[in-house]
Amino acid sequence: MTLPLTVLSVSALIEYSVIVALVIFLFILLVRYFAILIMAYLYVNEYTFSEEENDFSPFVSVIVPVYNEEKVIHDSINSLLNLNYSNYEIIIVNDGSTDNTKSICEGLVGVRRGKFSNVKITLINKHNAGKASALNTGIAFSKAEFVLCMDGDSQLLPDTLKTALRHFTDERIGAVAGNVKVLNRKKFLTDLQALEYIEGLNMARSAQSFLRLVNIIPGPIGVFRRKALEEAGFYSSDTFAEDADITLKLLSKGWKIYYEPLAVSFTQAPATLQQLLKQRYRWTRGILQSVRKHKRFLFNPTLNFGYTFVLWTMFYEALVWPVMNIAANAFFITAALVFGFSNLLFFWWAGLALLDMITALYCIAVEKEEFRLIWYAVLYRMVFILIIDICKTMSTIEEFLGIRMTWGKLERQTNTIVAPISGN
Repeated sequence: MTLPLTVLSVSALIEYSVIVALVIFLFILLVRYFAILIMAYLYVNEYTFSEEENDFSPFVSVIVPVYNEEKVIHDSINSLLNLNYSNYEIIIVNDGSTDNTKSICEGLVGVRRGKFSNVKITLINKHNAGKASALNTGIAFSKAEFVLCMDGDSQLLPDTLKTALRHFTDERIGAVAGNVKVLNRKKFLTDLQALEYIEGLNMARSAQSFLRLVNIIPGPIGVFRRKALEEAGFYSSDTFAEDADITLKLLSKGWKIYYEPLAVSFTQAPATLQQLLKQRYRWTRGILQSVRKHKRFLFNPTLNFGYTFVLWTMFYEALVWPVMNIAANAFFITAALVFGFSNLLFFWWAGLALLDMITALYCIAVEKEEFRLIWYAVLYRMVFILIIDICKTMSTIEEFLGIRMTWGKLERQTNTIVAPISGN
């Protein structure tokens, strides 16, 4: 007895292919999403939001590299002077600014001030050589055991330094990554980025911190043990992502890196699509440059398994996932338009939007953020992330083709933190 021969038509084969592809893509997406979400919850629930106090308060140098920051530097320094910490100094490194940044900074130095009236502000002027060089100059000038590195446009919340430093009672910790939030909100594009920072970046860092393997210490807020920086060789200027590079160098030396969600830094986000794409273009190429610098660890996990795992996740997020997302969108849109699977496309989009809204609700509740940002989740993945992934893919192609690029600078706006963000 033999089974009857089943012959599928071309349209049936296409239909089955669409369904199988949809299931595979959604499976990978859901596993990735819920793995990050569960580990982030476990980390936050473990101890990060504990209000326990400790008496660990070493002297800290806050390094502020600036280049043409006349619109924002005053607010940045004011935020530092209001830190709930009494044992620190501020070192401003003027990297050859051509605007009024130098004169503004000169008006801030010389007099001890701040919440505890004892914060010394020092200004170092140097020729323009890039952010990595400016940070290294400030670190070399400092004599502190711990340094906080930030951007010239960043504004820190009062408890940032105190909450970050408590992790360093563990001698294995070389650095603590802070929580970066968007300052210049109330615009469609910057609000989308505000949601991205909360859901796409900070949730991932919480998950990574559960594994003690944070892969990027963000430029706007990172606190370092000086000994760890010395072992890593300080910042390098040979990539366009000095924050990713220094993180990988610390991990390669065996240091642990945590994420502290209460160490908050507000930063300027690109206000136009052109500025946003330039920023993500630089980020992607810089991350790929950093991974390539450390490529010998990619294929030899016996040297440092955790470090190899971090490199592969960075490679996947920068190169593989954007291509998969673009291909999936193109595939399903084509299937809907050409073969009439419009209902399938709608339910696929609606399902992902619902998933993003649930995740956004969790992240916003955990960080006590603005509730209104949840509604941006409807467009977050299907529009915003798709545009970003197209930019990442183009950046990757140009990086491997060796096309020359320049740093570029974000157009600054005047914004001040008037109150902690809360759910209004």
